[in-house]
Amino acid sequence: MRDEAEIRGHRRTYIGAFPGQIIQMMKKAGTQKPVFLLDEVDKMSMDFRGDPSAALLEVLDPEQNSAFLDHYLDVEYDLSNVMFICTANVLHTIPQALRDRMEVLQLAGYTEQEKVEIARKFLAPKAVEGAGLSKDNITFLDEAFSTIVQRYTREAGVRNLEREIASICRKIARKVVVEGRPSAKRSAPPRSPNTWACRASARRSPRRRTRSASPRPRWTEVGARSW
Repeated sequence: MRDEAEIRGHRRTYIGAFPGQIIQMMKKAGTQKPVFLLDEVDKMSMDFRGDPSAALLEVLDPEQNSAFLDHYLDVEYDLSNVMFICTANVLHTIPQALRDRMEVLQLAGYTEQEKVEIARKFLAPKAVEGAGLSKDNITFLDEAFSTIVQRYTREAGVRNLEREIASICRKIARKVVVEGRPSAKRSAPPRSPNTWACRASARRSPRRRTRSASPRPRWTEVGARSW
């Protein structure tokens, strides 16, 4: 979100003017008490078109949103009965004034067992179908999913896990096409993931490190670590 007009709307003097997304979605929902989900509010940026965080502050502040002014309607509209839910990956990019109007809830990422279940029930069937394969061509074991999660992905979600599984399926599909045996069944071996998966980026071979007198903390989106 970069344009302030996406929240406050355009003035009717402009050609092709529309109300802001808040008013448009309330009209679409057909109620004055909807639940809004604002995804990734930490990605907002400010440029010559305005500051969307200032407009969003007027929307989320309970002291101001009872008299929200949309430029297209040009009248005050009451948003005090609307429930807003915002999501973000990090907090340090959200303006402090906007963060003070929010109640922050920290949600932990998926555990390894949860990732394995998601991969087995959803990600693997989707990747197999997307590569044009069938159950006769490839079979994933739970040990293979655990190996991919532990050695090839380190994240709170499952996006990289989905990419690695899709990469394995594409390589299997290529072998099926080259060998001309579509019925050849293969399973992703848990002991030798380097055969099918991409290079390991989460774990590397241990090497000697020269530690200083005090550890150097490093913060990442998946947690804080000390080196």
